[in-house]
Amino acid sequence: MTIRTATAEDLPALERLWRRFEEEVPRAEHVEVDATRELSEIADLVRDGIALVAENDDGVVGFVLARTKSAHVGSHAGEITDLYVEPAARRDGVARALVHEAASRLSQAGVERVELDVEASNAGARTVYARWGFREQRLVLVAPLEALVARLEPVAGGPELGVAFVQTDDHGVVERAASSFAPRIGSSGVDVDSPVDGWIAVRDHVATHDPDALRRLAKELSDRLGSVVVSLGIESGAVVRLVALERGSILDEYLSVPEFHGPLPPGDVIALAANPTVLHRLTGADPARIRAVVKTATSPTDLPPPLELAASIAAALGLPPIDR
Repeated sequence: MTIRTATAEDLPALERLWRRFEEEVPRAEHVEVDATRELSEIADLVRDGIALVAENDDGVVGFVLARTKSAHVGSHAGEITDLYVEPAARRDGVARALVHEAASRLSQAGVERVELDVEASNAGARTVYARWGFREQRLVLVAPLEALVARLEPVAGGPELGVAFVQTDDHGVVERAASSFAPRIGSSGVDVDSPVDGWIAVRDHVATHDPDALRRLAKELSDRLGSVVVSLGIESGAVVRLVALERGSILDEYLSVPEFHGPLPPGDVIALAANPTVLHRLTGADPARIRAVVKTATSPTDLPPPLELAASIAAALGLPPIDR
């Protein structure tokens, strides 16, 4: 196997290999490939960049293209733009030899780090690159625009809900605590329901429309009274949020569509699923029923309507009805 500099005479072979790569590893659906432009860029790199081919008795079986990056994107940077080896020539170290020679030439040009792009679906290549020492530094996230707008836009005329349930029968204590805190969230007053099965529902107009105000109200009530408080709200007319507190500390939080408001780290997505063990301890509810009702999804359309879901959650936790 020979690794050598590509010349203009190799362009037909490079085109052949590039087309095989495109067939083997299709681009993402949102990417439109302009073959004429891509082949023109290959010719440019053969002329002005780093272009290497791997050749055996059967001819050219692989290639790599690389270049230094423009000064405005950072000095001492280079990139590998293309790398492909025919299947029959793989597992013989051809790709490694191509990249080693390309990296050596980039180093001679003063490059200190090298980048490359790889399709997320190309698991095999990503494994190899990771073994060579490449690490993710940025991610390009893609979403269909129509679906993104639909997901982020509040549901016109969608239901609104904001209730804090306090675990006590002492109506007077709850009413005094809620009334003293109401001005701090811009409210002129709150409605405090009569106790039902050991729970008192606190409803406030501002907290109904403002999830942050509802959270503050629930935390204040739990902190002042030293009680278990469960807040239940509907956000953007589409998703249900539950927050369970004890003595002012949040012990569990649930959002029916964890990434409704934007992407989250995987751990945060998991954390926004209800914890049946914690909710059982705080409310006495059956963990199996909690798991069956308090579900998450990737889209509101995969769940019951938010008002129906919130009512089901309240019933599963033994809370008073959300409507009155």
